[in-house]
This record gives sequence, structure tokens and C-alpha cells, in this order.
Amino acid sequence: MQVSKIWEPVVLGEGPHWDEKQRCLFFVSINESTLHKYVPATGEQAKTKVEGGRVGFIVPVEGTTDQFVVGVERTFQIVKWDGSNGGKVEVVKVIGEVDQGVTSPTRINDGKADPRGRLFAGTMDLEYASSPDRNGSFYCIDNNKIVKLCGNIQISNGLAWDLREKAMYYTDSTERKIRRYDYDVDTGDISNKEYIFDFEKNSIEGFPDGTTIDSEGNLWVAVFNGSCVIKIDPRNGKLLQKIPIPAKKVTSVIFGGDNYDVLFVTSASFEVEGPQCGCTFMITGLGVKGLPGYNYKLV
Repeated sequence: MQVSKIWEPVVLGEGPHWDEKQRCLFFVSINESTLHKYVPATGEQAKTKVEGGRVGFIVPVEGTTDQFVVGVERTFQIVKWDGSNGGKVEVVKVIGEVDQGVTSPTRINDGKADPRGRLFAGTMDLEYASSPDRNGSFYCIDNNKIVKLCGNIQISNGLAWDLREKAMYYTDSTERKIRRYDYDVDTGDISNKEYIFDFEKNSIEGFPDGTTIDSEGNLWVAVFNGSCVIKIDPRNGKLLQKIPIPAKKVTSVIFGGDNYDVLFVTSASFEVEGPQCGCTFMITGLGVKGLPGYNYKLV
């Protein structure tokens, strides 16, 4: 196993997505409002800036190579970017604004497309560090229609699906637990929330952040303030592996590469010291494979 740096530090790397068609990694730096593209085969790096505020995630739109759904502050948008370094970002469509009527500061934090191309994404309460309030929410966007799934969220994070188990995994980071929902792939409905892994009970320091799943149904979870990625079996709640990362604030993970056997890892550099904090890494030699990600579909 080898952990290698592939991108210099950013303030808050997040939302990694492997694009199978273009054989590249996309991710964002939230506080810098930037979109990033990395091509492993050539080492090519490109980034550009999004206008309008902080950007929480990036997911390609199905059938395109230059359109993406992104979360900018409280709005979901479809934007156009040709993937070139410094290339102009054009807003194609504003899908809608969420958390309307919420007076506390919130913003969209993380999002992914499900196996049918719906977008699942949530918001975070920006006063989480000083307030017990939970003013964020969790949403589903299906063909540009936004539906609120649940409220009382503090930091929305950590999405993954397992069709064999009819399960969706989700995290509200400050709970320090990982949720499982029954998931209906035909309707996108989720139900029967339960907790399948508890950080405190397993003596894991830090908070669960971004999550991905491998072909065996195991979850790989970035540990914010924990300098590691953990592998867990969500069916029995067992901790299977802990991989040290040379950055304290590990934010998200995604499998990619030609054989989906490379784990890409993002991190943050704010309020922490260390030469590799905020870098993006790739881990090779894990001996496992991930599953292809999904793109946002417009019906």
C-alpha cells in the first residue's frame, strides 16, 4: 500500500468524483470556490473559480463532458466548464434554493448522485462549533425538483449506496455515527433509519466525513480531525482497517482509476499545521476495488 500526494494544499478539499468517461478526478475546494480536475494518466491539473460563493460538491451531468451539478451556498446549479485551467464557468440553470426561511447561516456541503441519477445532498449549520442547534437539512433532487427528506442536521456528509443490501448510508458528522436507511432504487425513498457504526464506541478520534463503498460492500470513511481513513463492514458494524493519512483534517474519499482500485482522498488545511494538510492523495495497493460513481441525470 502506498499513499502519494497528487495535489498541493487547498483550504478545504471536498466532493471528489471519478469520471469514468474522461478518466479523471474532479473535486472542489469549498472556501476558495474552486473546481479541480486531475488526470492520473498525464498528471494534468486544472482548476477554475465559481462565482457566487462557496461550492460544496461537483457531480457531472449524464451525457455531457462539460456540465456539472454543483452546490453554491444554498443553491443547486448546473454549470458549464470545459475542464481547462482557468476556463470560464457558465451557469446553465439554477435548480433552486434550499433552507429558505432558515435564519441561521447554512450552506450546501456534500452531494452525490444515486444509481438512478438523482442527486442527494444536504446542508450544514455553519454555527455548529458554538451552538447545539441543527439547522441543516437533507434533500433529494430528481429531474430538477427538490424534495426535503429530513431536517435537524448539523453537518450533512458521507453518502454511499449498496443495491444488494437495499441500503443508503449517510452521515451527520457531529453525531459521530453512521446512519443506514432502507433504500428503494425505483423511487429514491429512504426509510427505517438506524445507526450502524459509532465512533465513540470504537475509540475513533475525530468525525466521520465523506464516505465511499467498495465492491464487497464495505464502507471507506474519511476521518476529519483523525488523520486517517477507516474501513468498516456496515452489516455487522466492525472496524476492519485504519489507514494513516499525513493530513489531520481528512475530508472525503472516492475510488477511481482504470480498475477502480485507487482510493483518492481529499483534505483541508484550515486551522491546522503540517506540510501535507490540505493535499489530495491517492492510495494504491489496497487490494480492493470500488464501484463506479453515478452522474446526475436529466429526464
